Amino acid sequence: MNFCTNMKQLRKSKHISQAVIAELLGVSQRTISHYENGTCQPNIESLCKLADIFEITIDDLVGHSPIVK
Repeated sequence: MNFCTNMKQLRKSKHISQAVIAELLGVSQRTISHYENGTCQPNIESLCKLADIFEITIDDLVGHSPIVK
């Protein structure tokens, strides 16, 4: 999965509106919509805040898996 899909699923599973997330991040609700639609991506500061809000790691939020050698 990718960031936009993960974010939308996490937000819905926690029953948090886009408006609430936007307020917590200090951005507009439209920005959150853009994140979830994949038309823009958050900066690292916002990624950190989102990971804290959802109580997960940034790696989990963006769908990163370590490469096993």
